[in-house]
Amino acid sequence: MKKIISLASGRTCLFGDHQDYLGLPVIACAIDKFIKLVAVENYSRYFNISKPDIDKQRTIQIDAVNENTNVIGDHFLAVLKVLKKYNCIPTKGYDITITGTIPINAGLSSSSAVVVAWVQFLLEAFGCDQKVTQELIAQIAYEAEVVEQKSSGGKMDQYSISLGNIIYLETDESAAYQTIPKKLLGLIIGESGIPKDTLGTLKELKENAILSIEKVKEFEASFTIRNVKKNDIETYENYLTTELQPYFRTAVLNYLITQEALLEFQKVALDYKKIGGLMYQHHEILRDLLHITVPRIDNMIDAAMNVGALGAKIVGSGKGGSIVAIAPEGKEQEVIDSIKNAGAVNAYLVSIDTGARII
Repeated sequence: MKKIISLASGRTCLFGDHQDYLGLPVIACAIDKFIKLVAVENYSRYFNISKPDIDKQRTIQIDAVNENTNVIGDHFLAVLKVLKKYNCIPTKGYDITITGTIPINAGLSSSSAVVVAWVQFLLEAFGCDQKVTQELIAQIAYEAEVVEQKSSGGKMDQYSISLGNIIYLETDESAAYQTIPKKLLGLIIGESGIPKDTLGTLKELKENAILSIEKVKEFEASFTIRNVKKNDIETYENYLTTELQPYFRTAVLNYLITQEALLEFQKVALDYKKIGGLMYQHHEILRDLLHITVPRIDNMIDAAMNVGALGAKIVGSGKGGSIVAIAPEGKEQEVIDSIKNAGAVNAYLVSIDTGARII
């Protein structure tokens, strides 16, 4: 019997939260927390999927999906539907077990990692009409999770998980990226234990951010955030209602911070203090302008900074989830303990991972 093991890592966003749905760049990294998909050929016409971590099972007929199938809310079917467009056609069944070490609903992309692992397995098992690359896996996962299901998300999760390492990713149609071959030591994840409200939060923030940009374009048709300087923000805000101004300001400031962080990452030696400072500036914008933090998240970040963390920020859509912090060498455990003492259900060091792969 043929056996395939597909591994997909979690991810954390370092810079650019709430930028990817605007087609603006992000800096994100894959981390050493994983979704593991083990598939064993079963000589049937069914995928028998077991998820023992959450005590769920399901069975999918290998030819259950056609072009008219409604796949919204079902990542497994969405992938099968998208893969048909790439001539990846399942011809036999597998017994599949999916387990993971990525905490669920914590802002570390456990669901996207499942999608990437599923895409990677199907391409390995059945091939397609293109050369299989990590970029192709990322693109198919994005199409299945976001485009096919009309989600409010962007490309950051699928591409950072598939490509691995630290990447600077253009989240527009080009999906151009730079790999940043750095280790970034002292990276700490703190889980708040408060489930994030991904769909509701993203939908509201995305709609308002896009609306603010469209309003500016009514006055300047050629406007693009990529050309705005910090000193220009107030001028453009004159075109906007008071309610829309924070969304516009957030988009511009986070873009500028991401560009400044990229310059730091491109240097031969990392200036951890500078990168940490930019990370905390990014957090302040998410906290004070978008209001996506909650008291426990704020307490966790304040606690980390008070014991010497170089930087810390909320990760992902917000209203819960996790934080990421950078601790100076020798103070990692002190920062971890402080985050836990501030209410985190867990906190731990993570390392940069190489991304999705077949074992």
